[in-house]
Amino acid sequence: MTAAGATGELESARVTRILRDDIILGRRAPGSRLVERDIAAELNVSRLPVREAIRALVSEGVVVARPRTWAVVREFTHRDIKDFAEVREAIETLIFVFAAERHDEAGIARLRAAYERERDAAEADDAEGARIAAADFHEIAAELAGNEMLGELIAVFITRLRWLFGQHDDLPAMAEEHRVILETLAARDVDGIRTLIPQHLANGQAVAERRLANGYQI
Repeated sequence: MTAAGATGELESARVTRILRDDIILGRRAPGSRLVERDIAAELNVSRLPVREAIRALVSEGVVVARPRTWAVVREFTHRDIKDFAEVREAIETLIFVFAAERHDEAGIARLRAAYERERDAAEADDAEGARIAAADFHEIAAELAGNEMLGELIAVFITRLRWLFGQHDDLPAMAEEHRVILETLAARDVDGIRTLIPQHLANGQAVAERRLANGYQI
């Protein structure tokens, strides 16, 4: 286990967080190599926390370990996107339904704050800020669902969820979809949520599919 820094965060956790954000936000391109010694020098750490971080990101599904060579940032395929979308629709629809049924005022306030951060970032053309807030919106909804098993299930693919939201170019449109979901959820309109969430997730899938079809590596 690597040592904790001045903030109390383990070095391996810090390196994992930095590399995860770099991948999700496109700073490290799909297919690019993750060379332990280079990353260690860049982040001013030993190679051990880098090795642990790469191992963690392999388990999160965004890095591929290649025996006897470098690990690389995963290149997603049409099949990957389809498989992810099928699982995600079932789980996230249930999450938002439970959140609609079980939320309290404090929870809605947190969800609204995430939406407002996203909207403001989109209006300021801050793509990174908008995409981070968009993913936060979904994570908060998972907490409001109040189901530990669902929380464990979504934790398995939360990094890929954040990656998918990193594909959106029409930031105001995404923020507007979240506004409608927020108001429907706040009204405890479960039938409305059951309609909105699959549509919302299908839009995200379509964006990722278009980018792949147009030659972007994702």
